[in-house]
Amino acid sequence: MEDRRRNDNDGFGIGHFITRVIVSAIVLAIVAFLTPGFTINGIWTLLIAAVVIAGLDYLIQKFTGFNASPFGRGLTGFIVSAAIIYLTSYIVSGFRVGIISALIAALLIGVIDSFLPSGKKVM
Repeated sequence: MEDRRRNDNDGFGIGHFITRVIVSAIVLAIVAFLTPGFTINGIWTLLIAAVVIAGLDYLIQKFTGFNASPFGRGLTGFIVSAAIIYLTSYIVSGFRVGIISALIAALLIGVIDSFLPSGKKVM
C-alpha cells in the first residue's frame, strides 16, 4: 500500500511523460518563433528536443525532488529551466540556443506554463 502511494505521488508515468513531450514540442515551437537566437531545424529536431527536455526535467525531478518549472521555484526554477534548455542545444543536433535566448525562452515557457492545467506543465 505504501509503495502504491509513493508511486502515485511521483506523478510521472509513461502517459504523463508523453503528454509532457507533446506539450513541450508545441511550446518549443512557439518559443522558437518568438525568441531571437533560438533555432530549431525541423520537426524531428523539435520532437527530439522535446523528449530530451522532458527527460532532463524528469531526471532532475526524480533525483533531487526539485520541480524545474520556471515559476514553480522562483529564481532557482527559472535558472534550472534555462540550463535545461541550454544543455539541450548541446545534446540535440539542429537545436540552437544561446544563453540569453535560453533565459528568454525559460521566461516565455514560464508564462505559457502558467496558463496550462497543472498536469500538463512543460517543465
